[in-house]
Amino acid sequence: MLRIFDFRCLNNHVFEAFVDSECRETECTECDTKAKRIVSAVKSVLDPISGTFPGATMKWARHRQKTIQRERRNAE
Repeated sequence: MLRIFDFRCLNNHVFEAFVDSECRETECTECDTKAKRIVSAVKSVLDPISGTFPGATMKWARHRQKTIQRERRNAE
């Protein structure tokens, strides 16, 4: 199965390559030297308000609105 992996060559060029998942080495796209597969950084986005994942704040806001509406109906 082909996937995108990060590679770094001996000259410290870092690049992505679409290769088989078993591939551990390939040629550098800039200098044609041997490049080894490196561990990629995980992309994660945290919500600036809650510090959790983005959907958590929206879920809390929806739940809060429903709670407020229910409390207003009960107060009438």
